[in-house]
Amino acid sequence: MSSILIKNANIVNEGSIFQGDVLVENDIIAEISTSISAKSSDTKIIDADGQYLLPGMIDDQVHFREPGLTHKADIETESKAAIAGGITTFIEMPNTIPQATTIELLEDKFTIAKETSWANYSFMFGGTNDNLDEILKVDPTKVAGLKLFLGSSTGNMLVDDPETIENIFSKTKLLISTHCEDEATIKKNLEAHIKEYGDDIPIEKHPIIRSEEACYLSSSKAIELAKKTGARLHVFHLSTEKETKLFSNKKPLSEKKITAEVCIHHLWFSDEDYKTKGTKIKWNPAVKTKKDRDGLLKALKNDRIDVIATDHAPHTWDEKNNVYTKAPSGGPLVQHAMVALMELYHKGLISLEKIVEKTAHNPAILFQIKDRGYIRRGYKADLVLMDLQSPWTVNKENILYKCGWSPFEGTAFKSRVTHTIVNGTLAYENLKFPNRSRGERITFDR
Repeated sequence: MSSILIKNANIVNEGSIFQGDVLVENDIIAEISTSISAKSSDTKIIDADGQYLLPGMIDDQVHFREPGLTHKADIETESKAAIAGGITTFIEMPNTIPQATTIELLEDKFTIAKETSWANYSFMFGGTNDNLDEILKVDPTKVAGLKLFLGSSTGNMLVDDPETIENIFSKTKLLISTHCEDEATIKKNLEAHIKEYGDDIPIEKHPIIRSEEACYLSSSKAIELAKKTGARLHVFHLSTEKETKLFSNKKPLSEKKITAEVCIHHLWFSDEDYKTKGTKIKWNPAVKTKKDRDGLLKALKNDRIDVIATDHAPHTWDEKNNVYTKAPSGGPLVQHAMVALMELYHKGLISLEKIVEKTAHNPAILFQIKDRGYIRRGYKADLVLMDLQSPWTVNKENILYKCGWSPFEGTAFKSRVTHTIVNGTLAYENLKFPNRSRGERITFDR
């Protein structure tokens, strides 16, 4: 039996912070107490010395680009970066090459992850205008859910036929996650800007092209349809204050049928950052105003928004360093997600308890993930230690993404991840990877 004993930690879990010890045996949390003694001389003891112990983040939206786009990223490189950033479980999107729109192609991705992933994993099945029969074959107990692109983005999996969308909402038992931007509105705005500027549209125009109107129109339609059909809807990456008013903060969370997510970049950047960051912060949906950023944080804290994710979506710098119409949207984020959130904590904008709720507890509840997302006896040992007073600066030398760049380059963070445990394996410790963790396919209580 392998065991790890974490001593003297500030444990952040289920709405409280308390000092204590945690014993891990094999892949399970075996004991949580104010004081635990090692039962064996082989037990690895980690003296947390007042650092903060959190359940590992469950990132419900990443793009790890495998198969077919591995010049940008792959499951091994990005999952390794994720655990260095305190993310122990991810749910990956279907817009790879080939797209994961059949059971066979979806299982191919699971096979790759089983062989290479450092973190625990599941994948979204991709919906299209013509694969309803295949959607209905998906086993909800084995797959995270269904992803629908109701606005086009990388990979162009746009689902835009109203009859098809209603059929999917009416017939599937899967959790439906949506990318909500109105395609007609975006197309009209883009055409007007190309007419004025050609291909070299100023990047500051991105949130005007992919506008508040485009987001709100699409999100409101999806919510209306979910209410009509009774579908279980989860709206990804809200980017506007206006959209937050579409969602409820009713309790308990497990009974909410319509939920929402916000991503790190929409909580961190605003349209003022385009001047210095350029296409590094070109995402779909677009980073918008300070008012939107503040409204998203407010909705997160009052529980209209349920989950924080990354939408990690790397491209090479050569791809990003193009004129507006040719620069793809998306950027790498998993390595820097938790430390960015800790900066919001240091600024007094959000509590540690709320960060843990939105990054670990709530994803586990919403996706009905079995035995993860909490520091509980009998649960899988997916744990992260953070030192909140250990300053460092992001630079090329410490970036782990395969693409080799970050929108946070030059940013000084006060906090760092010191240890990450995945299924009981100490996989990351003080900038090193002492043991090869093997991520597991997550299971669902559905």
